[in-house]
Amino acid sequence: MADPVVVEMANKLAEECLAVQSETGEDRLFMKVGDVLGASSQTLEEAFLTAIRTRMANDQGRKFLAQTLQAHRAQAGGGE
Repeated sequence: MADPVVVEMANKLAEECLAVQSETGEDRLFMKVGDVLGASSQTLEEAFLTAIRTRMANDQGRKFLAQTLQAHRAQAGGGE
């Protein structure tokens, strides 16, 4: 497992990267950042990509649940 300091740096960088991606619409920016990191530190690159992927997966999971609940409620006649 990576050093906790590396994980903390990767998590902060992932949050910042996702915010920039959202604002710019460049949905693969994280790959470019990963390339930059990999040129200097494979350890930080891997921790960063893991942080990005888990956040993106979380967002997709939440979106899926929201859509599933919305469809259920629409079918049941419960509104939204």
